[in-house]
Amino acid sequence: MDKPKTFETERLLLRPTSTEDAAFILELVNSPKWLEFIGDRNVRNIDDAVKYIESRITPQFERLGYANYTVIRKSDHVKLGSCGLYDREGLEDIDIGFAFLPEYEKRGYAFESANKLKEIAVSEFGIKELCAITVEENISSQNLLKKLGFEYSGKRKVTEKGEELMVFELTQ
Repeated sequence: MDKPKTFETERLLLRPTSTEDAAFILELVNSPKWLEFIGDRNVRNIDDAVKYIESRITPQFERLGYANYTVIRKSDHVKLGSCGLYDREGLEDIDIGFAFLPEYEKRGYAFESANKLKEIAVSEFGIKELCAITVEENISSQNLLKKLGFEYSGKRKVTEKGEELMVFELTQ
């Protein structure tokens, strides 16, 4: 398989997440909103972050050509957050997801990166239907999904053990 592509928006680079992002991923997955709304991934040090990337992100890139992208601001090359297209167990459609470090929220980066991934889902990967999941308490995520054109379709358990999540859908 070819090396996964990097994508650009006006202000951002969306680069395939790799083990070189381990320190950033360690910080992101332990940020307060990640822990509250996404959940603890038991990533406690750089080695855990490398293993997380190698076991959860790299295999999907190898299998499908897309997965999680590290969102980098072009002007200074600061890593702001992540945005990705995920083939999740328990979901029929590909899931779009995003998370940003607290200091980079509310600046339009999540919309800009997710909107770009929404476009490339069709143009690069032929994905016509996307979904997104979120917990009921995550109002910011719900509002962003609506702004991106997703419609709430109901709640469902994504995994047998999991909590019921809100599911949003988009047909392109």
